[in-house]
Amino acid sequence: MRPRPASIKGTRALIVCAVLGCQAPLVRSQAAPPGRALLELPTDGSPVVGNDRIVLAHTQDTLFDIARRYALGFEEIIRANPGIDIWLPGEGTRILLPIRRILPPGAREGIVVNLPEHRLYYYPKPAGHEVPVVMTFPVSIGKDGDSTPLGQTRITEKVEHPVWVPTQSIRLEHAERGDPLPRVIGPGPDNPIGDFKMRLGFADGTYEIHGTNNPASVGMAATHGCLGMYPEDLAVLYALISVGTPVRLINLPVKLAWSARTLLLEAHPAVDTPKQVPYPNLEQLADVLRATSQDTRVSILWERARSALDRADGVIATVGSRLQ
Repeated sequence: MRPRPASIKGTRALIVCAVLGCQAPLVRSQAAPPGRALLELPTDGSPVVGNDRIVLAHTQDTLFDIARRYALGFEEIIRANPGIDIWLPGEGTRILLPIRRILPPGAREGIVVNLPEHRLYYYPKPAGHEVPVVMTFPVSIGKDGDSTPLGQTRITEKVEHPVWVPTQSIRLEHAERGDPLPRVIGPGPDNPIGDFKMRLGFADGTYEIHGTNNPASVGMAATHGCLGMYPEDLAVLYALISVGTPVRLINLPVKLAWSARTLLLEAHPAVDTPKQVPYPNLEQLADVLRATSQDTRVSILWERARSALDRADGVIATVGSRLQ
């Protein structure tokens, strides 16, 4: 039996209510299972959350099926599982789920999106003595030539069952491909932005967090600058977010964190921005290390660090230790 909204209190209860469908008009039957994208924040302030998992593929699974089931993006699961057939992993094949993460630096409030990760983090405000949590979802970002903007903004509007009005440049692009678009696309399964959208407060007002009718694109650079989400993920997030929620979009291909005396590295391919190479390098690692270690003396395993940077697969690697 689903809990009644009137009997539910606290942040966790609101999240469960959103996931299980207490707000029935908003959350569809494909809503994410509880805990799919919910992680407790460590009580000691550590930025390391979650744990990687191994699951066994079934005969009918594709890597995309498994990625969507566990709130991962398509590219994310491919990079973590090199050499595995994307479309036919095979019964019993071991699949690594890269769920252990280093949280982005900075304030843990509202929504934070790290573009190289293709990932959104949402920090709901805890109620009372609740342990703070983070919800994290894969997103698609702007493709080459249509970059997603960086910076601090907020949610300025929420719309259920939106109408999509493609810009002139988008209509021209489709026309050149022999796939002309109408001037207006109404709500429904043919709407490329899905059932919900949340507008971001950038100056031109054209950037949004929205759904998609092409879920295989989630976790890729595939949009015209907006952030696209799995429909079931956006339904959950939409039910929890209010207008005015702060949103911070950052570009950090390299993240470092201490776990006790161990230095951890998480690396992702750089997004298409000026002065960046396709894969992070030791110079970028050194810049982040200076900010992370401060006055701490560190012993770096340089070959292991270089290997992790070259892979840029998002899987956390141990690359050093504390000397004092």
